[in-house]
Amino acid sequence: MQREDIANSLIVSCQPVPGGPMDSAQFVTGFARAAVEAGAKALRIESVPYVAAARLAVRVPIIGIVKRDLTDSPVRITPYLADVEALAEAGADIIAFDATERVRPVPVEALVKAVKARNKLTMADCSCLDDARRALATGVDFVGTTLSGYVGGPEPEDPDIALIAQMRTLTPYVIAEGRIRSPEQAAAAARAGACAVVVGSAITRTEHVTSWFHQALSDAYAARGAQTALGTSVLGPTVLGPSVLGPSVLGIDIGGTKTMAALVCDGTVIEDKIVRTAREAGPDAWLASLAQSTSAWSSRFSRIGIAVTGLVQDGRWSALNPATLGIPDGYPLVERASAVFGKPVCAFNDAQAAAWGEYKFGAGQGRDIVFLTISTGIGGGIVCNGRLLSGLAGHFGLIRGLSEDRAPLEDSTSGRWIASEALKAGSKADAADVFGHALKGEDWAGAIVSRSASRVAALCRDIQMMFDPKSIVIGGSIGLAEGYLDRVRAHLSEVPPRLSPDLVAAKLGGHAGVIGVADLAEWAR
Repeated sequence: MQREDIANSLIVSCQPVPGGPMDSAQFVTGFARAAVEAGAKALRIESVPYVAAARLAVRVPIIGIVKRDLTDSPVRITPYLADVEALAEAGADIIAFDATERVRPVPVEALVKAVKARNKLTMADCSCLDDARRALATGVDFVGTTLSGYVGGPEPEDPDIALIAQMRTLTPYVIAEGRIRSPEQAAAAARAGACAVVVGSAITRTEHVTSWFHQALSDAYAARGAQTALGTSVLGPTVLGPSVLGPSVLGIDIGGTKTMAALVCDGTVIEDKIVRTAREAGPDAWLASLAQSTSAWSSRFSRIGIAVTGLVQDGRWSALNPATLGIPDGYPLVERASAVFGKPVCAFNDAQAAAWGEYKFGAGQGRDIVFLTISTGIGGGIVCNGRLLSGLAGHFGLIRGLSEDRAPLEDSTSGRWIASEALKAGSKADAADVFGHALKGEDWAGAIVSRSASRVAALCRDIQMMFDPKSIVIGGSIGLAEGYLDRVRAHLSEVPPRLSPDLVAAKLGGHAGVIGVADLAEWAR
């Protein structure tokens, strides 16, 4: 098989609970056949006998593993060369193994060599970016996020979307795996750059899924019992709020290239959908299209929050940089949206909304922050004394820079500038490619990234002097690219501690805008 055979696909992990009622070849092959019939393009199966049984039942690629509990090593996944040989003999097309830098019985290099000697593909199960980098240096075909959160410390609840995006800067062959329990999380992994997504427990471990529902219902019934004991009717609308009925706010983020709509409840995205922004159609058409595409959700939300690029004042929307998204000046966004949806609407600048999202639910931790999103351009938002500053506040990318033509700062710092500098250096590369070259140690790329980081560092120092925030939260595809924040910090290394900003990475990713504007819509009640 070729690596492209599983590109853009769902992989179902058919691994029953060890010792459970479904731990038999009959159930594993049944899971495998059902998954393939429903659209899975590959399977991940544990143990040589189960791989052999599934091989007879299906024709799709199989990722084979062997799990062992060793006394002299924490490595559990395919630790021995004999495991590789047995999996290959049983019919595995891809052989996965633990690629962490821990005490192990066999070096990763030896496992890779053994797999390739059998003309099979390799998958490195990694816990961090350094694991992936080392594994790729040995020649592995795929890297996976399988072991993120499982090599020490408390196990996280959510998939490591950030690690997927970071790995994607190293290779296009990233397989997302680990704690992916909903279609929304799987879609988020794909958007982050995964070439394939593995889902296991949510599909094939009935015990786990049942326990999730059991716990959720137990908590809900316990809360309802407490409310009844307090003399509160559990049937009235004042009790059956968002926590029981589901999301109550529709968050919309209209950007220059894509638009996201999401049902949001208490800082959590329940469902979302992304469509291309038809730039030539105009805002009336965008709103009509959004109303149609979200009509199935209409009974599930009572208010709408809209985040947009540009300036929002008194419900009217204007472009500050028409190249990003051209709209009529002073477009009555709130009025038109309220008429189209028939529900209350509020609107904010997208970076300001994201700042509020990070303040309430992300890296801000309820402290006063300045948020910077560094991507195609540069945007920002300010939360001061617990209040979001609106209007022009936070449009840091439009600050006039130090260049001779006094161009906006984003024109000499952001992703567009990084790509243009690469072209001058003789490389037709986008910003992500430039970061990839920089990580490989190529001086020309490192110099471009460093110049961008130095300008952001200077901006952050100025922001600290102007607002003295507790933290400056950095987001965006450039801001969160591997190594970028470290370069910004390095350029601030000689700043006295009292004057140096506390830089932290954003946590909400692409959902920051819809989460923030949904919460702002609740505040606007």
